[in-house]
Amino acid sequence: MERIKPIKIHTRGTTPIIEKLTSAEVGKLWAVYMGNSMAQYVLMYYLKHIEDQEIKIILENALNLSQEIMQSIKGIFIQENFPIPIGFTEEDVNLGAPRLFSDEYYLHYLRYAGKAGISIYSTAIPLMTRGDIRDLFIYCLNSAVKLLTDVSNALMKKGILMKTPPIPTPDKVDFVKKQDYLNGFLGNVRPLHGLEIAHLYDNIENDVASKVLLIGFSQGANNDKVRQFFIRGKEITDKHIEVCSQKLHKDNLPAPTLLDHLVSASTFSPFSDKLMLFHKIDMFSMKIRSYANAMSLNGRRDIGFMYGRFLMDIGLYVEGGAQILINQGWMEQPPEAIDRDSLTSK
Repeated sequence: MERIKPIKIHTRGTTPIIEKLTSAEVGKLWAVYMGNSMAQYVLMYYLKHIEDQEIKIILENALNLSQEIMQSIKGIFIQENFPIPIGFTEEDVNLGAPRLFSDEYYLHYLRYAGKAGISIYSTAIPLMTRGDIRDLFIYCLNSAVKLLTDVSNALMKKGILMKTPPIPTPDKVDFVKKQDYLNGFLGNVRPLHGLEIAHLYDNIENDVASKVLLIGFSQGANNDKVRQFFIRGKEITDKHIEVCSQKLHKDNLPAPTLLDHLVSASTFSPFSDKLMLFHKIDMFSMKIRSYANAMSLNGRRDIGFMYGRFLMDIGLYVEGGAQILINQGWMEQPPEAIDRDSLTSK
């Protein structure tokens, strides 16, 4: 990757100065650094237990990308005299721990992570005003797209890609003529349209991949509150999978299958409770965006209500996880604005 150079702006009668980072740039850089700090140790552990050489190459590429992104952001922080986040260290992973997941799961995990990365980077780009930061996130986005493409191709080649079901090609262009098009609970309820199917399927696929981690993490968590948090997350995820699947089945459409069998029987965790807890809070936070996006493209009242209920479930769950992080002294504080009230009260 080409070295990121800070954009320079000129003012009259002065030497060039480097434009200061905006709050959006600081916030996004910090969040991406923390996420990749965690991801690198997960990927390192996966690479210790891998037999499929094709999947191994994809994992190595993902690890190299995470470390490359971290180094680029670290360079920017050093240049800005910004404190480098602690994130996660070698103490948060035991590379000698027994295998927890099968090779196949690594692809499903990377598919979920790739979609999350694309979402994070694509929403960051419009908020960036400094050229070097924008270029960095464009590079991250393109790299995440390439990674996801490689993962999807590998899943396709192995015959395990979860593809959305086909629907008939319309005979002609038509227009909605009745208000009952929006029905969902009572009266004439229309079949699901393409976008509703796509997002139901996508959210089930994400939840299926998330559930595997919850099972594995709950088997090895040391702290009882952390373990119970993972068990509760599994129960919430099970419920969401079931409800979304029922929507598809009602229209005689298939739903993605569970991957629970891809977790081993090991109860020896390769990760610290801190890393696992951060990981699941991060994944569940991404579900908020995914559910909200699906809700915005929905046209039936019952599905809109369903996603609204899901968002409440996830919001409360993430808050509970954050409380555990805070109580354990594990939550690293994001950069924030000046507390003017505190300053004036002194």
